[in-house]
Amino acid sequence: MEILYENLLLLDWRQVAMWVIGGVLIFLAIKKNMEPSLLLPIGFGAILVNLPLSGAVDQVYDGVTEPGIIDVLFNAGIANELFPLILFVGIGAMIDFTPLLSNPKLMIFGAAAQFGIFFTLCMATLLGFELPDAASIAIIGAADGPTSIFVANYFNTQFIGAVVVVAYSYMALVPIVQPPVIRLITSRKERRIRMEYASKPVSKTTKILFPIIITIIAGLVSPRSVSLIGFLMFGNLIRECGVLDSLSETAQKVLANLVTLFLGITVATKMQYDAFLTVETLMILCLGLVAFVFDTVGGVLIAKLFNLFLKKKINPMIGASGISAFPMSARVVNKMGLKEDNQNFLLMHAVGVNVSGQIASVIAGGLILSLFG
Repeated sequence: MEILYENLLLLDWRQVAMWVIGGVLIFLAIKKNMEPSLLLPIGFGAILVNLPLSGAVDQVYDGVTEPGIIDVLFNAGIANELFPLILFVGIGAMIDFTPLLSNPKLMIFGAAAQFGIFFTLCMATLLGFELPDAASIAIIGAADGPTSIFVANYFNTQFIGAVVVVAYSYMALVPIVQPPVIRLITSRKERRIRMEYASKPVSKTTKILFPIIITIIAGLVSPRSVSLIGFLMFGNLIRECGVLDSLSETAQKVLANLVTLFLGITVATKMQYDAFLTVETLMILCLGLVAFVFDTVGGVLIAKLFNLFLKKKINPMIGASGISAFPMSARVVNKMGLKEDNQNFLLMHAVGVNVSGQIASVIAGGLILSLFG
């Protein structure tokens, strides 16, 4: 009872606030099924690191630092970018690039949908964030959690906890954020445009060569992206080579899920109340929304621009799938198309744009590192 009383005296109301935030994240993960594999461990970790004198994080007693297990994991898995890169192997093994290879011009829309990253970078700088912090915040627009962690950690930003929580939260909120934005900048006539999908056969050789060629091109265009794009494409090569099926399945399921759990609870070390409950966190929350909105706008407007010169029109909604929230964004666009016209099937086109956005977001992260690193 004496220890309990002493700990209660040490308790700060901001720690209790972080317990509430952790509880909200756990609620969203379980009740709303919003990115549960990540929001649940982040939420639990937020509670864990905000207990008085928590043994889970580093503590100093009489001038001696006693290491906490979450800080040990952070130094071993995130400080050296190990966890995000291993996770990319699993993500690469999950992705089927066939829809993109059947229609390579869809890559343009994936690139256009990264506009939100650079727009948010300018906004964050104007709001007073230092350039490395602004770059870390801007990468939320990649709609790619591992890329956000990788870039934010590379710049050693003090806001890494807020960046990661905001990035994954908005990824889960794609079905809420994107539809009103798409409806605002498209007409009903545009949303009803039908696109025929003639699946062109893609050879096994093409599927094998694709990750190799993309890695080489990315390395020449954006050298800093090589580790990111390389691990992503390596995972895809494992999937497509045809001789490592058991490893591909392990990477997709066991490896990806295990690393995601460790990643979530480890990131929580940067969610201690004194660093997280700040005005800057609220600003990052707003800037994250700006990034997602302008990603969507960029992809849709480029599709509308193309339609000015095409006889066979493109449904501009597929441009919104260029954000890297795979496959959620593609499903959102397909659902919107079916709502306007129950025979308007856009899924395969949207998936092609969506997987191109996965590649584009990683390259954009590499460009951010090259420009400001």
